[in-house]
Amino acid sequence: MPNILRRLLVLICCLCGFFAQPLFAASQEPIEADHIVAVVGDEVVTYYELRSRLESALKQLEKQGTPLPPQDVLERQMLERVIMDRVQLQYARETGLRVDDIQLDQAIGRIAANNKMTPQQFRQTLEKDGIKYAKFREEIRTEMTMVRLREREVDSKLVISDGEIDNYLSNQAANGGSEEYQLAHILLRAPESASPEQLQKLRLRGEQALKRALAGENFAELTAAFSDAPDALKGGDLGWRQLERLPSLYADVAARLQAGQISELLRSSAGFHIVKLLGKRGGSAPASIQQTRARHILVRINEIVSESEARRKLENVRERIVNGVDFAEQARLYSQDGSAAKGGDLGWLNPGDTVPEFERAMDALKVNEMSPVIQSPFGMHIIQVQERRERDVSAERQRGVARQALRERKLDEAYQDWLRQLRDRTYVENRMQEQ
Repeated sequence: MPNILRRLLVLICCLCGFFAQPLFAASQEPIEADHIVAVVGDEVVTYYELRSRLESALKQLEKQGTPLPPQDVLERQMLERVIMDRVQLQYARETGLRVDDIQLDQAIGRIAANNKMTPQQFRQTLEKDGIKYAKFREEIRTEMTMVRLREREVDSKLVISDGEIDNYLSNQAANGGSEEYQLAHILLRAPESASPEQLQKLRLRGEQALKRALAGENFAELTAAFSDAPDALKGGDLGWRQLERLPSLYADVAARLQAGQISELLRSSAGFHIVKLLGKRGGSAPASIQQTRARHILVRINEIVSESEARRKLENVRERIVNGVDFAEQARLYSQDGSAAKGGDLGWLNPGDTVPEFERAMDALKVNEMSPVIQSPFGMHIIQVQERRERDVSAERQRGVARQALRERKLDEAYQDWLRQLRDRTYVENRMQEQ
């Protein structure tokens, strides 16, 4: 949006807030007028929206028993999360990525089923708990959009080389590879083109957080107050992982820490980090792995074929297969990838060989069962499982495990880099930061 239109939008919002104030002049208690706290691209973020998001987060923190930092600190942290959500949703909209109502209803149906309820019972339960169903639907749509955006922009573009796998296996053999580590972290994100002054200011903020952590303050509370990572309100907990599945920077530090210890202030291209080792435990490598032989039909989404068109085309193909038409024949006719000539046959697949959405859908199928139309970063698919087998750990299996572990390690780093670059490309005016 041109700057003049952006300024006009901001001015209108400010005037609306200004002229609304006399309406409440007769009230005995002062009411804080709504105002703009940030401008993101061609949209504004109001204080009312910020407070609404903050109230939801406070309920979550109270349930978790997390000590709360001061309110002004929480407000600034939550505003940065709102800004990052807006940045991603705007980019999704600009690039044609959307979750339609059919996909949204299917997702909510799965959530209801996981809670052993029908969609109608689930809706009634939400409303009984004071949660507006329309608002809940849009929150789920937002989450689905951001997950798909990440899968399209980051996950599907990640490449693991044979050399990286060889190095991983060598290190695992040297270190045993059986221990798991539970880490919590604080990330202070640096802009991609940060000036020396900005970096120094961020470093001082990181040193302040580190000093308080070393003095014994609650790490989860400090994470909520300081961290720019998406998991900040969850205490920055990364869960249990082997060293090889941690970002390289964290893996190097975790190996040197004892449970309860905190790292020094760490520097990476993403910014500054503090890591705490919450625990360490022994593990064992699996003796066997389940392999799946599957075939699929893929219709790609592009400038000419929309999501709804691709889905409709595959729904028709699926119906023909259900009515007796040969799957392989339909794959050769319609599938838009290299497997088409083989009737869609993908061969034997190990865990981690396909993108997460495809693998989740495939793993949920029984032998000879065909999936509904599902979406991945590559487009729309129909999947059919042909066989399953258990295989002993072998060189082939070890390489598959290594590929998946390296993928997990690189995904965190790649996602943070992508978020930072996307934010730097977007016009952002944080008015609370300027106060």
